[in-house]
Amino acid sequence: MPALELARVSHAYGSIQAVADLSLELAAGEVVCLLGPSGGGKTTVLRLAAGLERLQSGQVLMEGRVVAGDGLDLAAEKRGVGLVFQDFALFPHLSVADNVAFGLGGASSERAKRRTGEALRQVGMEAYGKAFPHTLSGGQQQRVALARALAPEPRVVLLDEPFSGLDFRLRNQIRDDTLHILKESAAATLLVTHDPEEAMFMADRIALMKDGRIVQVGRPVDLYCAPASSFVAGFFGDINRLEGFVKNGSVKTPFGVVLAQDLDNDAPVEILIRPEALRLAPPPADSEKEENLARVMASRMLGRTSLVHLAPVGWDGQEPHLHARIPGRFLPPEGEVLQVSLDRSQTFVFPRQIVT
Repeated sequence: MPALELARVSHAYGSIQAVADLSLELAAGEVVCLLGPSGGGKTTVLRLAAGLERLQSGQVLMEGRVVAGDGLDLAAEKRGVGLVFQDFALFPHLSVADNVAFGLGGASSERAKRRTGEALRQVGMEAYGKAFPHTLSGGQQQRVALARALAPEPRVVLLDEPFSGLDFRLRNQIRDDTLHILKESAAATLLVTHDPEEAMFMADRIALMKDGRIVQVGRPVDLYCAPASSFVAGFFGDINRLEGFVKNGSVKTPFGVVLAQDLDNDAPVEILIRPEALRLAPPPADSEKEENLARVMASRMLGRTSLVHLAPVGWDGQEPHLHARIPGRFLPPEGEVLQVSLDRSQTFVFPRQIVT
């Protein structure tokens, strides 16, 4: 039985359809990321699950029990969920310990004190119980907010962009710590983010949203390596885009043909190639053919990888601008001609709409 289930949920703000016929299930102990561009409906889904928005259509269930829908709409405080907001929402006039204990509303003082101590130890903040939020760093405030959410031992934890206000270095460490804490809690976790790398790091499954709908749901490796559409493929980072037509079950690229057997002959298509799918090497010395070659336009070191700008040589008279991403330091000079091999497992073909 799912710890959290949203069944055919729809929600509108006036004429704007924020969520449209969305269904999603979360198992106990599972981390699911709602991912998508701003305005795609992610936070609305989380607020509907939390009871912060009144459900207009569909159902929200927790462990098989309807908490919203069928004429019922339980208040947020009665749903037994843990909430972590983007701004952490700590009470400035309360100490860290009192902020955490606040989430234990009806608990006895002894239990509240015990659970407060346990939750603070869980997030590594047991030494800061008497401190006030304004004396803490952003990362420490995030830990306190997480402790407050986990203190009542909820079956479901909901997080809305919890790392977006942290600087890059701190964000990486805090989300790593948070993932392990959430897994130890065994709660079902729904995390909203617009950052695909964060979603891939945190999630057991990703639900990618666009215009209020889930366009693909699955493990991070599924969405990255088997995208259902050009939108999905392009959302997970830079991508090279080419256009072509299907001929006898394949489509031509500057670096060889790619299979397109499920598309009609002569169908217009979009060819998407990840930068890491382009492998570069010096051209064979004895080759007289200008095949699978590209001229270097620029190269830049990006830390762990190098980005090489390429123009294919002699491809139907065209010279599209392509990017290759190479591990480590690889900085060929401008104008050098290189041989390019194509990793077809990171190359995708989708139907293309021709605008007339």
